[in-house]
Amino acid sequence: MDDDVGWELYRSFLGVLQEGSLSGAARALGITQPTVGRHISVLEKSFGLALFTRSRAGLLPTEAALALRVYADDMRSTAAALRRAAASQGEGIKGTVRVSASEVVGVEVLPAIIARLRQAHPRLTVELVSTDRLQDLMLREADIAVRMAPPRQGSLIARRVGVVAVGLFAHTSYLARHGTPKNLSELVQHALIGFDEETPFLRAARRTMPQWSRAAFSIRTDSSVGQLALIRAGCGIGVCQVALARRDTDLVRVLAHKFEFKLDTWITMHEDLRNSPRCKVTFDALVQGLTAYVS
Repeated sequence: MDDDVGWELYRSFLGVLQEGSLSGAARALGITQPTVGRHISVLEKSFGLALFTRSRAGLLPTEAALALRVYADDMRSTAAALRRAAASQGEGIKGTVRVSASEVVGVEVLPAIIARLRQAHPRLTVELVSTDRLQDLMLREADIAVRMAPPRQGSLIARRVGVVAVGLFAHTSYLARHGTPKNLSELVQHALIGFDEETPFLRAARRTMPQWSRAAFSIRTDSSVGQLALIRAGCGIGVCQVALARRDTDLVRVLAHKFEFKLDTWITMHEDLRNSPRCKVTFDALVQGLTAYVS
């Protein structure tokens, strides 16, 4: 295998994996289709492996391509981290910092914190990744992450900012139409909003309240932001962060004595970034803003 295979070849490889065709990858990457095809050919020759097979649906990855994908993804994350670090060099707070948080926190809580951060440091660029999938800080998928669980990796700087309480809520319009459940047996008679796929949160909730299960959900979505929108629209009863619900006087908590989860909230960052001005000011801003939110 050629040890001098460049990153641009792996970039094309990931583009074809994602788009399913040479033309789609070329459009996504802003290069020509022949260039993408040449990159794939060079990789296949270098590895001595077939990476894609043609079908009516486009290019299908071989088992070898799927096995190599995780390493190419790691390279992409590292290359992006390198660009962020390079852009931050020089005087003052500048450059790009990538922040990861859950869907709800990323959409509902962090924007106000980021606005204040950018007012103080206008040369700072923030990449906000709102996803319920954990971003791997060790692999540089993000610089800083807001997590609802303590970190388990030793090479991370972590600051606990408090506890986020989670309860059941419904919109006043829904309760006006259907009444407020007074106990768990009445709860199952209501339209419940929950996840479609099994999640650790759903399993934990079911241990204390068996009624909270996928089979009982009248409306299912794996998007936590989607669930919040459904609650606000008066579709039924669902899970919401207590601090977030306090902002909306039309959201009413139900069965508070029967259903409450407390989620530890942490800000985490790789220890190699402790001396990065862009990451330090962002880390401190998140700690300050989220401490105020949870309290």
